Amino acid sequence: MTVPEALYQSALSSLKLRARGKVRDIYDIDDKTMLIVTTDRLSAFDVILPDPIPGKGRVLTNVSNFWFKKMQHVMPNHLADIPLEQVVPDPAERAQIEGRAIVVKKLKPLPVEAIVRGYLIGSGWKDYQKSGSVCGIELPAGLQQAQQLPEAIYTPSTKAGVDQHDENVSFEQTVELMGLEKAEQVRDASLRLYQEAAAYAKERGIIIADTKFEFGVDENDVLYLIDEALTPDSSRFWPADQYRIGISPPSFDKQYIRDYLETLDWNKTAPGPALPAEVAEYCAEKYREAEIRLTQDTAV
Repeated sequence: MTVPEALYQSALSSLKLRARGKVRDIYDIDDKTMLIVTTDRLSAFDVILPDPIPGKGRVLTNVSNFWFKKMQHVMPNHLADIPLEQVVPDPAERAQIEGRAIVVKKLKPLPVEAIVRGYLIGSGWKDYQKSGSVCGIELPAGLQQAQQLPEAIYTPSTKAGVDQHDENVSFEQTVELMGLEKAEQVRDASLRLYQEAAAYAKERGIIIADTKFEFGVDENDVLYLIDEALTPDSSRFWPADQYRIGISPPSFDKQYIRDYLETLDWNKTAPGPALPAEVAEYCAEKYREAEIRLTQDTAV
């Protein structure tokens, strides 16, 4: 297999750089639209690692676009119906971002990350072991690691900046941030998106253990799904045929990288450690496998 060339950071001279996030580079197009380039950068524990995951940005873009289209009946998304050729007409400049760039509407991002958990794993499992609850939500006693929850739960967090850590917040705190109506709308949309996506993915042999959504509003206060959707970066994907209660299952996402980093003497603050080539390539293979399972040979 040919390993795709990695893009750690984009460099477009024809558009003004608006911001660089943990993974995405954002450029201004005009007052209503902007260009989002998904690079091959990877963040773990909210720290950007120095080594890219080859081809990851294209996988994330393709998977997100798949879900954006598939979930249009639930809510609108930020994609603008403008071809890349129109905003980056130079073929040489366009070549570096082909397949990893999207033109989107400029929307006002909401100040929370909408996290939905369907299984007891990760920080949720640690929280449950200490308190019998996850992010303040009481759960039945006797649950095991990786066990499916009686019903999916909504556990929002704040949106941290680059190299900062997100912090879990209660639903009541999200009401303080954006009002009761919008907080309920975000919660209900997140749960519906997760439930529909989890049911579809399970048919394709993937369990979506948890995921993170981001939302924005337009000038009329209409809610949109933005950023990325149900990718191996924003979700925990498990192969259904290897799922077992009581253990942390293997994954199609960056949990493999997190597990590797946990073996190092690293305090989870910047700068992040370098990744061995075989670790980066294994992660890239898992991302590609998830993409194929979810998006190929299926009608949206």
